[in-house]
Parts: sequence; C-alpha cells; structure tokens
Amino acid sequence: MIFANPHYLYLLLLLIPLAAWYVWKLRKKQASLQVSALQAFDNRPRTSTLKVYLRHLPAVLRMAAVALLIVVLARPQSTNSLENRSTEGIDIMLVMDISGSMLAEDLKPNRLEASKNVAASFINGRPDDNIGLVLFSGESFTQCPLTTDHAVLLNLFKDIKSGMIEDGTAIGLGLANGVSRIKDSKAKSRVIILLTDGSNNRTEIAPVTAAEIASTFGVRVYTIGVGTRGEAPHPFQTPYGVQYQNVKVDIDEPTLQQIASITGGQYFRATDNSSLKSIYEEIDKMEKTKISVQQYSKKQEEYKPLALLVFALLLVELLLRYTLLRNIP
Repeated sequence: MIFANPHYLYLLLLLIPLAAWYVWKLRKKQASLQVSALQAFDNRPRTSTLKVYLRHLPAVLRMAAVALLIVVLARPQSTNSLENRSTEGIDIMLVMDISGSMLAEDLKPNRLEASKNVAASFINGRPDDNIGLVLFSGESFTQCPLTTDHAVLLNLFKDIKSGMIEDGTAIGLGLANGVSRIKDSKAKSRVIILLTDGSNNRTEIAPVTAAEIASTFGVRVYTIGVGTRGEAPHPFQTPYGVQYQNVKVDIDEPTLQQIASITGGQYFRATDNSSLKSIYEEIDKMEKTKISVQQYSKKQEEYKPLALLVFALLLVELLLRYTLLRNIP
C-alpha cells in the first residue's frame, strides 16, 4: 500500500487536540448536586450501565471518521508490479593450490584457510554467476563443476585440506584442468582465478602451455601469488609434536605474470590477509555481471471503500446521537 499524497497523513495529528477538547468539554458539562443523605435513593431503580458506557461512542465514531477521511485525502493505492530480469552471467573457475606449503602461517590462520575464507566471500557476492572449483598440488581434480548452487559449492569448501592428494605444485596441470571445465561454457565471459604459493615442479603440462590453451578458448586467467616476502613460519610434524621452522617463500612470479599476460588477465601478489581480500575485491569489480531489468507497475486507487466507511461511521454516529444516546438539556 502506497499513498499518492502522503503529506496529508500529517493531519492525523489533529486528532490529539480533538480528543483533548472532547475530554475538556465532557468535564465542563458534569453537574454536581449536594445532598445531606442518600437513603432516599436506595430503592430507586438503577439506570442501564450500558447506556452510560456507550455515551462516548458517538465521539469515537466521529474521530474515526475524521481519521479515515484524512487517509482518503492521502489517496491510498495498491500496486501490481512485474519484473523481467535477464543476466549475462560470467563463468568463473577457481583453481586453488592445496600443497603442503599452503599451511605456512604468514597469512592467518594459514594460507589455505585464508584463501578459502576470502574465496567464499567472493562467491557470496556473485549470486548470478556459474562458479566451479579445481584443486591441485602434485595432481589435480575437480572439487565442484560450474554451478549456480553456491550453497553446495560453499559446503564443499569445508572438506578442502592439504594432503588430500599427492603433494607437489602442478600449476600447469591445475590450470589445464580448469580450462577443460570452462572451455565449453556459453557465457559471455569465462574467467579462471589461479591461486598458488609456489613454483611448478611437475612436468605433465607446462604452465605456459596451459595458458596458451586457455587463450585459444578465450579464457581469461587472473593469477595470485600467496605468501609474504622473505621467509614464513611453517609447521612440521615431529616425534615431539608440531615444530615451526622459517621457510623461504618461493613463488614463480615471472611464470604467473606470463600466464596472466597470455590470457589477457592480471597478476596479483598477496602478502597478508588484507591484501588477499583486496585482490578478490578488485577482480570482482573488473568482472561484473551485466543485469538487464525491465519493470512494469500498475496502480489502483483504494480510497473508495474507505470513503464509504467514513459515510457509514457518520451515519451511525448521527443515529446514535439523536436516538438511543440522545441528550435532553
């Protein structure tokens, strides 16, 4: 319910002085009679208490009629709206490194968990896109194909942990797997976000070769190198429990830059949680989903039933005032 003239509703404040005036007038009309004793009235039949209670009803009906009349002046309207929504979605494949080095704690609580958390926020911010997930370390597999059911995708994030597959850093294999999952997409834009903290040490598919394949299919690749500069604390399991050792951060930035350049993407370096979040926000801005919305609305006046109710209230008020609740001066 909307109002064509909502400013008229401020007139409802007039009901406050009207009510105050009625109370003042009622008190002024009260008569008093002083008698020495009440015994003479003991046997007198009592008047109906219902009529006493109803004596205020005409005033209540009149104020209700005034309130409804003000609402009528505001012209209440109902709207029927129809929205046609079409999207030009973007298909996005997340290719994430889950090798043992992703447990380094230069990002908190570690690189892997920080990457999962930021990627989940990125997914939540893109409800109209198909998004999938490929994981890699020494091998690569598809954790989730392209889907708009982001609840399922996010639920699969809970199962991601280092050590799920053979350790290593097969960047080329992971990228090639991502390309195979997105190359047949009919979307206007196809994007891969490749995140790693190391250098390729598997020879099945070279990273640059995988990038050239991506370029052939028109897939744009954004690459992210995760890790501080210098050394990072890494946990190692020993017979005496978990021990930490500072390990040199070795990210093959030239190769990641070359992958991005070949495919028309961009390379980013995330040295902490804040910079990783900023990178995903920047990619989100660059890869915006196009949404076309057409709205149709039809308004219908709703004041007529209220106007009839105003007339009915005034009629009942007049009938009560001059019949059942008539005052004799």
